[in-house]
Amino acid sequence: MPALSLAMPVNQYLGIDVGTSGCRACVIDDRADIRAQAAVDLPAPVARAGSSEQDAELWWQGLCRLLDELTRTTPASRIAAISLDGTSSTLLCCAANGTPLAPALMYNDARSTAEAGRIAGVAPATSGAHGASSGLAKLLYLQAGGRPDKARPVMHQADWLLGRLSGQFGLTDENNALKLGYDPVERRWPDWLDALGVNRRLLPGVVPPGRAIGTLAGEWCRRWGFTGTTRIVSGTTDSTAAFLATGAVPGEAVTSLGSTLVLKIYTDRPVFEPRYGIYSHRLGDLWLAGGASNSGGAVLKQYFSPAEIDTYTGQLEPACPTGLDFYPLPAAGERFPENDPLLPPRLQPRPPEDAVFFQAILEGIAAIEQRGYRLLEQLGAPYPSRVHTTGGGAGNPGWQEIRQRALGVPVVAARHQQAAYGAALLARRGCKQTGQTAESQRARRRDVEYKLTTTARVQ
Repeated sequence: MPALSLAMPVNQYLGIDVGTSGCRACVIDDRADIRAQAAVDLPAPVARAGSSEQDAELWWQGLCRLLDELTRTTPASRIAAISLDGTSSTLLCCAANGTPLAPALMYNDARSTAEAGRIAGVAPATSGAHGASSGLAKLLYLQAGGRPDKARPVMHQADWLLGRLSGQFGLTDENNALKLGYDPVERRWPDWLDALGVNRRLLPGVVPPGRAIGTLAGEWCRRWGFTGTTRIVSGTTDSTAAFLATGAVPGEAVTSLGSTLVLKIYTDRPVFEPRYGIYSHRLGDLWLAGGASNSGGAVLKQYFSPAEIDTYTGQLEPACPTGLDFYPLPAAGERFPENDPLLPPRLQPRPPEDAVFFQAILEGIAAIEQRGYRLLEQLGAPYPSRVHTTGGGAGNPGWQEIRQRALGVPVVAARHQQAAYGAALLARRGCKQTGQTAESQRARRRDVEYKLTTTARVQ
């Protein structure tokens, strides 16, 4: 058998991350090595008191510009599958053909306070649908306003864009569906939705993330040079895609050290505790459980300039703890691992040396991280065997050592942090899944078409 030529074409997989400020693309090969990347900016959503909206067509225009940019240097004909992640709880009402009937309600739109109160009186405590910014609260708000009269199943950001690419609408993934009220344990829309008056024709069909759901529509194949067999693979939320990008395996965790502190861990059982904002996304037979503290890098920025942070980072002495018991918060209020909306920051006594004060804040954030993982452990998750780190703090070796001492397990900087890379891994998974034959794809399309036809008849 002749040796494999390095020039031989290989399958490639495209992941797309759509955020509030832009779209990013990442192309990987069968070995998960990055082959190409691209990025474009998006206009900011229109924000008013309590509301945040955006014209969904801006997402599509951004996606088209992104693919224009990517395919200038990357042969689209080698891309076997495409998947996409978007912001969680961003909700859009559309007609059956995907035409938006109103601006999308963005992930942080929180005007649905009355609806959230109704949900709290009916939904089980373990549901991910609680809160004024949840997808379900937004759906009830839209129903009350009469907007969905002509709508078919509502869609999340990722759903709609994948629908534009495939020409098929009416599906979402289990991760995006969580905050719309979907029960990931039973894998169905629960009966308690009826007590809220939810119009079930507005609920999409649900599939696991990373499932092949169709092929790229012919007009887009012609525009960008994709083949007619390029698969469209169900996506996920942006935070879940970012977790997948790290390469964490069951029993390992991911800490995001951004403006806030976010903890997520792979577990074999779901963990739900709404008091702390803890819920679990389903990933096949595993679960991704996590919580978010208000502590994080935002506290450092209140006291130190970027230049000072760089200076004091070089002066850290992880082997010599300060002994100060800080609970760093940017303002009063905490969600996880403490649940106290009035909890005050604890940053006293302030030492006279700024370098010591800086280290004490980092130690305080590390202590919160350790308490967070212990709380998840108490609720049924494993204590992490290793912690991957993402975010701006991931590149701080002194802080890494402080955290490793606090956690008692290895702490490593994640090799990949981009959500687009995680979406590309999903695309690869969908392409390689057993049983993803042309016939099974046709069967799924028939199922979707039947659902939409049946819905139309009910109307």
